[in-house]
Amino acid sequence: MRYEFVEESPSAEIKVFGVGGAGGNAINNMIAAGLRGVDFIATNADKQALDLNAARDKLQLGANLTHGLGAGSDPEKGALAAEENVETIRAATEGADMIFITAGMGGGTGTGASPVIARESKNNGALTVAVVTKPFDFEGEKRMKTALAGIEKLQKEVDTLLIIPNQRLRALGTKDTPFLELMKMADDVLLYAVKGIADLITIPGFINLDFADVKRVMEQMGTAIMGTGTAKGENRALEAAQMAINSPLLEDISIDEARGVLINITGSTKMTMDEVTEASSFVKNEVHNNAEIIWGMVFDDTMDDEMRITVIATGIGGDKDRKIINLRDINPEETEDGWT
Repeated sequence: MRYEFVEESPSAEIKVFGVGGAGGNAINNMIAAGLRGVDFIATNADKQALDLNAARDKLQLGANLTHGLGAGSDPEKGALAAEENVETIRAATEGADMIFITAGMGGGTGTGASPVIARESKNNGALTVAVVTKPFDFEGEKRMKTALAGIEKLQKEVDTLLIIPNQRLRALGTKDTPFLELMKMADDVLLYAVKGIADLITIPGFINLDFADVKRVMEQMGTAIMGTGTAKGENRALEAAQMAINSPLLEDISIDEARGVLINITGSTKMTMDEVTEASSFVKNEVHNNAEIIWGMVFDDTMDDEMRITVIATGIGGDKDRKIINLRDINPEETEDGWT
């Protein structure tokens, strides 16, 4: 296990592209939550949705192709819209050390444009991490097939791809949980995924990480999984770590397959070193002996008695070119190259 004691946060430039409707909602949630140290870029073919987004920087895609009306759930149109503005995308990704791309897979703009943005991001030398959602089951088989095809395309263009299965969010609520609350959970999971990584780089703390550390466990790592847990009380550290490791979002994939693990431990300034050691040691004992593990602490006094542990495990499957896209969800005939 490796960590560094530092006095100042690194100056890595981090950008977050919210692509399409779901991606736009995600960065609105990140902005409302006060995520610091990153630049947000709302990216959409739907001009009306773009105008309503809270991000300062906005990138309209395919105005000539779509006339500002969106991609109409057609990822091919979403991809063409992005290619229409590829020079603008290229300029927007320049200078960034790390770029997050957040989107909902299964629709038009998010599914189609995200791989184009990722390609340009990688070509400009940025560590490129996509955090995307898969549809709920009730959204239908066609949308799921479109999402999985989009995920395959996106995976070829990113360093790390973190897939959040919306269907698993139901396990975080109850049968009486309102639909809008479930959708807020989806946005919050995307928030904690980005925040769990970015905070360790951008927020000064007793223990935070050099950008090079994060790059080592995320560059060219392929599929990733994440879990997050929050607990309070006497055993909060261990309970939060256990919740993170056993999160329903892991989709029955064990983190002991991971080649890299990033651990974010967040709590108030009352958080003790014994608690930090207990949480990080528990996670360390759950992963492979040869896994590269990095961890850091973030102080947030708004959490009071709570501790939050976020675990992001990268390199699942051991080979970036191997497609670990929850294969039990699809049939062999559904894996051909294409959107549908």
